[in-house]
Amino acid sequence: MKQQQFVAEVLAAEKQLYGVARSMLKREVDCEDAIQNTLLRAYANLKTLRDEKFFRTWLTRILINECYRILKKDKRLVPYEETVDGITKSMKWENGYSEVYEALMTLKESYRLAFVLHYIEGYSVKEIAQILKISENNVKQRLLRARKQMKEILKGEM
Repeated sequence: MKQQQFVAEVLAAEKQLYGVARSMLKREVDCEDAIQNTLLRAYANLKTLRDEKFFRTWLTRILINECYRILKKDKRLVPYEETVDGITKSMKWENGYSEVYEALMTLKESYRLAFVLHYIEGYSVKEIAQILKISENNVKQRLLRARKQMKEILKGEM
């Protein structure tokens, strides 16, 4: 893969990468750091990509690992303004998405990640299984549980 193709693929995946990072990390600055570090690592290790058609899957896996690294490194108390409650109360949301976002952020991380990858980013169950290195049945189970929890949470808010 050449540099121009790498840049084009990254630009095409920009929103998707942000969505995945945002689903795992609460702070905007952490999302930006995760994406930047992911792109640096991906470019440096581009020769390890076996098949260019799996570039997005490969890049997403690197991003998830980077998010886990940040979460592990950043085990500290978070000020209230940076918690889900603080963020959702301070941000101005359009079209009523704040309830959905808040509900999404209350899901267990493994459910939330599968949910975001499938329903927001459009990955198939098979692709999610490859990215997360789990079985397809496990992905389906996480999606089922995430849907049930989202339904219960959103039903309670209406």
